[in-house]
Amino acid sequence: MPEGGKGRRKASARTPLSRERVIRTAVAVADEKGSAALTMRAIAEPLGVEAMSLYHHVAGREDILDGMVDAVFGEIDLPPRDTDWKSAMRHRADSARAVLGRHPWAIGLMDSRSTPGPATLRHHDAVIGALRAAGFSVGMTAHAFSVIDSYLYGFVLQELAMPFGDTAEMEQVAGALVREMPAGAYPHLTELATERVLKPGYDYADEFAFGLTLILDALHPDEAPAG
Repeated sequence: MPEGGKGRRKASARTPLSRERVIRTAVAVADEKGSAALTMRAIAEPLGVEAMSLYHHVAGREDILDGMVDAVFGEIDLPPRDTDWKSAMRHRADSARAVLGRHPWAIGLMDSRSTPGPATLRHHDAVIGALRAAGFSVGMTAHAFSVIDSYLYGFVLQELAMPFGDTAEMEQVAGALVREMPAGAYPHLTELATERVLKPGYDYADEFAFGLTLILDALHPDEAPAG
């Protein structure tokens, strides 16, 4: 074995292996390579251990996926308690969007796990609690939670699929598209691109805030707030 490999193995051995380290490393591997590349060997390699060593701390890949989803939910801010419900929902949605942007693989797993962890349960309970405290009935709480998250997840999926990473790249892509389109062939698309997207100061991220405001303004508590 190369000397560098021995050094990494010895250095890793000085830090005890734990479930938390396994999950944290799995998240890092998925962030870099995607969840499809998440094998026991791929997780074990940066830890400097053999794949079989992981089974002392996790039951297998499904257990790791459960832990990864719970870790992501743990990064999302809970709705603040010291503000109105709309501000609380907006703060939590903005935080969730930022976290999912850091972990693009996660959105496909967020609601797919049948054994949610404590951070997941705490997150869901806090969102429900914030809505109930604001006067939403149980039924309206279910409606509000569902529509907010449907919009949140859908927007993040669309955002991640866009062929640009920032405003500068967006302007390049949109500008090239406009230049390559036959003159007069797509007047409405050209108008939107030139009069909106390519205007100074336009940021696609602002569309998220606009849509979220529409949803929050359409939702109304149907009970007296909990005292």
